[in-house]
Amino acid sequence: MSTERTAFARIVDPLPYEDRLEARTLDQIDLVVIHCTELPDLATAREYGERILHASGTGNCGHYYVDRDGSVHVYVRPERVAHHVRGYNPRSVGIELVNTGRYPHWLSTGSQRMEEPYTDAQIASLGALLADLQRELPSLRFIAGHEDLDTACEPASDDADVLVHRKMDPGPLFPWDVVLRTTPLQRLLP
Repeated sequence: MSTERTAFARIVDPLPYEDRLEARTLDQIDLVVIHCTELPDLATAREYGERILHASGTGNCGHYYVDRDGSVHVYVRPERVAHHVRGYNPRSVGIELVNTGRYPHWLSTGSQRMEEPYTDAQIASLGALLADLQRELPSLRFIAGHEDLDTACEPASDDADVLVHRKMDPGPLFPWDVVLRTTPLQRLLP
């Protein structure tokens, strides 16, 4: 694994299939989508991101991953369309915050609470990353949570008669008020 550091201490470590993701120009990007990994740590998030799930030889992943210590890892550069949110990928960049979320029983009826708070270091790094992205992406105007854009429900994994939200991230403990005070991006709530 080779890494290179860029301004704002981003650790650039592209996923092996990054060059197979669809290319785009930066002026197509007007939206940032905030996610949480819903996994125990960055290493597991990397493992999940490397899984090939699509005929194109690519998988599901965000562009940026912010670990609990505030470090920022670039798995897909914004010039490529990552698979991170249904219906919005071509126009967005995905930022994943490492957080257990509902792991490991994401869709179980008893796992529908997200109890891990985000760290101060994560939120500070997120604010700095958002500021950098506004300078780098000329059309960037909006911000949303994954749960804002993917509101689908599915049968619970342990009770098919109960519907649960497919996506709940970044979840109820994400400090939207703090983040929105640090950025002029407008919250997109379709």
